[in-house]
Amino acid sequence: MGKKTAALLLTIVWFLFLPFPARAETSAWPETSAASAILVEAETGRVLYEKNAQEERAMASTTKIMTALLTLEEPDREVTITDEMIRVEGSSMGLRAGDRLTLHGLAAGMLSVSGNDAANAAAFLIGGSLEAFADRMNARAAALGLTHTHFVTPSGLDAEGHYTTAADLAALTCEALENEAFLELSRSASVQVAFASPEETRTYQNHNKLLTQLDGCIGVKTGYTKQAGRCLVSAAERGGVRLVAVTLSAPDDWNDHLAMLEYGFSVMERYEPGDVPFQGTLPVTGGEEGTVGVCGELTEGFPVLREEAERVVSRVELPRFLYAPVREGERVGSISYWLDGELMQSSPLYAAEDVRRKEPPRSFWEKISDFFGWS
Repeated sequence: MGKKTAALLLTIVWFLFLPFPARAETSAWPETSAASAILVEAETGRVLYEKNAQEERAMASTTKIMTALLTLEEPDREVTITDEMIRVEGSSMGLRAGDRLTLHGLAAGMLSVSGNDAANAAAFLIGGSLEAFADRMNARAAALGLTHTHFVTPSGLDAEGHYTTAADLAALTCEALENEAFLELSRSASVQVAFASPEETRTYQNHNKLLTQLDGCIGVKTGYTKQAGRCLVSAAERGGVRLVAVTLSAPDDWNDHLAMLEYGFSVMERYEPGDVPFQGTLPVTGGEEGTVGVCGELTEGFPVLREEAERVVSRVELPRFLYAPVREGERVGSISYWLDGELMQSSPLYAAEDVRRKEPPRSFWEKISDFFGWS
């Protein structure tokens, strides 16, 4: 082997073992350590990557996504902690019997430090018992179409019959992120919880490392038990695109999620129809004016694969003319956006002003009648 060939081989070997940054922008298909995984675009539910996503598995503390959502949907009220509420092992927000705080404070404890005591306390207050609250969790799962999910505990501690799938967990997370209180707690690197007794404010640091490692991260929930392994649900937003990633039983979950989310953002973008609202005119029959202005609101756009953006087409639907009278704000048509024959978005078009009906000219006898005051 010549010296030049040997040097080239050494260079290639050295290059292959360079540490590549976990957040590098790439469109390469992600590889994950997870037994089950999925990456979805949250607005449409479009699946961008999956691996055994329909396989039923234990979910550990990602369970608290459902528990916190149900808690935050309740009218906020004060809770007095009892011994029964906090008789649970594992992670804790440090609740003691006699403490008084709100349901919102319990949700904050669930989503930051994964407090099993907070999850149990909320379950007792809302459901009356852990079993009754689990019934509520399962009813909500059924309403969301989560056909491969069943809850037994509010905390996510291992229990027979307590399972979900990566796909179901992603769908649940998309729903939970629509709740503003959930979103705010989920995206916060730390939360402050005010206690009425003892009268103090406690600060809790969020266990989710991605909040400081990933641009645009908005949560969501970590989890671990011996049976479930490392579980993680994450979400991030960039450029009007929201992605949700789920891994179940993933030894290298942090890097898995960095790779999945960066992949998602490399292939997705938000299609923006334009920054000027639709404007046009329509003929008007029988009106004091011969035309009426037509206007539309700015459309919000929608997520598409980058390669699809150039295939989006718009379609304006308006009648050939309108009959007077026409009222300002009256819906007169629509503008829609289509991708490969599929409707992506539709917005109404409105009349921009009033057009009154034009009165016909008075006949000779009507004028005579008016002159003499005949009725």
